[in-house]
Amino acid sequence: MNTFWSDEVQGKFTLYLSRKLRFNDLFFKDYDRLFKISHSKKIKILEIGSGPGALAEVLKKHYPKAAITAIDRDSSFIEFAKNNISGINFINCDASELPFPSQTFDVAISYTVQEHIDPAIFWGEQKRVLKPGGICLCLSARQSITVKPACLSPTPEEDDFWRSFPNDRSELIQLGVGKYRLDESSLPLEMEKHGFTDITTGYVVSDLTPDDPKYSPALAEEMIDAERQADLEAIKSTKSPKANKIAEIVNAKYDRRLKLYEKGVKLWDTTTSVNMVVRGIKK
Repeated sequence: MNTFWSDEVQGKFTLYLSRKLRFNDLFFKDYDRLFKISHSKKIKILEIGSGPGALAEVLKKHYPKAAITAIDRDSSFIEFAKNNISGINFINCDASELPFPSQTFDVAISYTVQEHIDPAIFWGEQKRVLKPGGICLCLSARQSITVKPACLSPTPEEDDFWRSFPNDRSELIQLGVGKYRLDESSLPLEMEKHGFTDITTGYVVSDLTPDDPKYSPALAEEMIDAERQADLEAIKSTKSPKANKIAEIVNAKYDRRLKLYEKGVKLWDTTTSVNMVVRGIKK
């Protein structure tokens, strides 16, 4: 059982809720324009590195005739996805050794996966399992803007809590986390180098700003709650005896953030992300 990512990097709620927001219907029309996937054909889509299933769930909604398979090597993510999302074939396996025959899928898609896998293996396995003329979609998170409101500023107790843990990322480095990250020009060049053609690029901005009136109250509260769950999972992951106390402090701060929102007090905190979409065709 491999749960390294969900234990040490991103918890399942952090990943699920943040991706649900980034691929919300408000933004997905921009992804759809760049994906150029048929809405009418019965195609087979493979998502590589699905995490707890948020993107696969969105793909199923927007391409209802597609048969979707989603894989991840973290068993905790796959268990969560199987228990909470229907209509998708979730499989616990490694992207570097896909358990599918050659020429199985019409589309292969990944989000923030390329940077963790040797390029020859990452592109080679997708090229192998795609049918001739199949679409390869590589989504990559680029520079983001994160501004927290003053009411969520760390308390002295929180500062002391986090200072008590060593900032040691050696295990992440040893496991290749982020080892193969490419810049915006290198990513399409690398796709072309590994045999894909007709390459195009594009960018989608996910502007998650709760106080912007273009968002409904329900969606604004989802944005605030996603940040809350990310903070709580980070605290829980420490397994510290002080974690429950710190979680109480954090929950109280987010309760205040919600009350200020409900009262119409504008704080203009934001989590705005830019995602790059690189699209190529298998020869």
